[in-house]
Amino acid sequence: MPTATTTPLAAATAAVPAAGTAGLRLAELAEANRPAQLPLLTRIAELLAASEAVTHLLVRGSLASGTADRLSDVDFVVGVHDRDLPAFTLALDDLMTVAGGALLPGWRDAIVADLGGVGFVFLVQHEGKLHQVDLYLAPASRISAIRQQIAVKVLLERTPAEITTSQIEQARRHLAALGKRPRSCTELLIEHLVLAVLLHKRIRRGQRFIAYAEWHLLHTATKDLIKTALAPASRFWGWYQLREELALTPIGRAGLADLDAAVTSPAVPTATDVDTALDRVLALTERACPHALDGLTDAISAYRTYLELA
Repeated sequence: MPTATTTPLAAATAAVPAAGTAGLRLAELAEANRPAQLPLLTRIAELLAASEAVTHLLVRGSLASGTADRLSDVDFVVGVHDRDLPAFTLALDDLMTVAGGALLPGWRDAIVADLGGVGFVFLVQHEGKLHQVDLYLAPASRISAIRQQIAVKVLLERTPAEITTSQIEQARRHLAALGKRPRSCTELLIEHLVLAVLLHKRIRRGQRFIAYAEWHLLHTATKDLIKTALAPASRFWGWYQLREELALTPIGRAGLADLDAAVTSPAVPTATDVDTALDRVLALTERACPHALDGLTDAISAYRTYLELA
C-alpha cells in the first residue's frame, strides 16, 4: 500500500513490471478491426496498465464489436482491485489530464448502464482532434459478472491479490458515496461541455432519438447549475419551485431567462442550437458562479477550437 506521503497520482501510476504492459492483447484487437482510434486506445491502455491497482482492461462498444467509425469513442472497462478503488478514483483526473492528454477533468457519466462501478468521460486531444474516452471503473470482484453482461475484448487480465470481504464492502461504500455526492458548479459545467460533444456526434450521425435524450440532459444540467450556484440549500426536488426560489434577485431572474431559452428551443437540436446553448451556459457560469471557471479558461478555449475543427 502507498505510504502516507504518496500522492494520489503517484499511487495510480505506480509502475508494474515491464511484462505487464507487454501483456496487453492489442494485436488481437487490431487483427479483427484496425480503427483510426487504435493509436489512442493503445496509448490510454498502456497508461492504465502501468498502475499496480489495475487488474483488467476490457474494450467494449463499437471498437470491441468491429463496427467503429471515425466518430466512435474509446470505451474501456477498467478493473481495479477493490482495496485500491477509492485511491484510484481520486487520482483518475490527474492521471488523465497530466499523462493522458485530457483537456478537462472527467464527467461522472450519468448515461452509462450500472454494472456495479462508476463511469467517467474524458475529452482527449489526439492527432489534432478531440476524442471521447469512456472509462468505467469497476471493482475487480465485479469483473467476472460484468463479462457475462456485456460483450468485451480483453486487453489485460492479471490475477489480483486476494480480495477480502472487507475490501469488497469498502469499494461498495465508496461507490455509493460517490453516487450520492452533490456535483459542484465546475462538475456541472464540464457536464455541459461533454454533452455538447456527444450531441454534435449524434447530429452528424442522424441519431435523432438519442440527440433528443441528451439535449434534455443538457437542459437538466443547466437547471442544476443555476440551483447549485444560486440556491444551494434548496429544499425542493428537481424542477419544482424554481421561480419562487430564483426570481428574488436580478441574477436569479437572468438565470431563469437562460433556462427558459433552453427549454423552449427545438426538441431535437441542430449543431447551431448546441453551440448557442454552450455560449449561453458559459455566460451563465461567468455570471452566477465564476469560480467554476478557475483553472479552466485555457482548456475551454482549446475545447472550442477543437469543436470548430471537428
